[in-house]
Amino acid sequence: MYNHQLETFIQVADAGSFSKAAQKLFITSTAVIKQINLLEAELGLQLFIRTHRGIKLTSSGKSLYKDSKYIIQYAKDSLVRARNAEQNSDNMIRIGTSLITPSQFLLELWPKIQEHCPDLKFQLVPFENTPENAREILANLGQNIDLVAGIFDGRIREHRGCVALELYKTPICCAVSIYHRLAGKDRLTIQDLFGENLMLMRRGWNSYVDLLRDDIWGNYPQITVKDFQFYDVNVFNQCEHSNDVLMAIESWENVHPLLKILPVEWDYQVPFGLLYSPSPSDAVRSIIYAVTKVFNLENP
Repeated sequence: MYNHQLETFIQVADAGSFSKAAQKLFITSTAVIKQINLLEAELGLQLFIRTHRGIKLTSSGKSLYKDSKYIIQYAKDSLVRARNAEQNSDNMIRIGTSLITPSQFLLELWPKIQEHCPDLKFQLVPFENTPENAREILANLGQNIDLVAGIFDGRIREHRGCVALELYKTPICCAVSIYHRLAGKDRLTIQDLFGENLMLMRRGWNSYVDLLRDDIWGNYPQITVKDFQFYDVNVFNQCEHSNDVLMAIESWENVHPLLKILPVEWDYQVPFGLLYSPSPSDAVRSIIYAVTKVFNLENP
């Protein structure tokens, strides 16, 4: 699926030397150097500057390093999705699950869903939270993944080419380190956030979050808004390490063991529901029908 020399390249870049990388890979330094030489020859790029004081990445190497982990993870996820597709049947629902789109919500609903659709089966398809994965998966729902549960806004169909069934609106909460001064509280007020850095997803990601941002910018200068680009594990780690406050929702309570999610006394909410293809299969139509019955919603 990908050039396995990329994994050696990452180890060398992380270790800062061929010998240290060789120890981690349980191979000889000569074998590591040979793999890097072959990779550089195949790509037609110099990835490392070699000196008597050690090695460091070239500009090309830095660029490749940035993308390599994504390439490797994407290839592994693609293989999982391909295997899942091979096992697909007409009554199988493939549920995408990731860091911020946990499947627990649907699994807890499954007994009630099966009361309406007893023949349906489900299969969990894990994927990594990256901007590239999010775009591809949502734009191609129905191919390798049928459903994703998560938060969204009204622009989801226009920007991602999928349909959303809103189940309810979930309150916007705040996540803090368990060692943060606010962690002892059961509920926050807007005044509790004075003097804090509040991490919010960049403007344009979700219109409901943008409303919160505008309110803080316009009315609460005591709160510093820190934008970030995408929710991934690094964002949750940053929240814990930096002692900043992170916008979150209740269903993310198990994402990071050292973070506590607290409700806030404000009226900001964001829609939560199921995302699926605008041309759903019969099995997807069945589960959407069942979920509307469980939640007493009108048929979409």
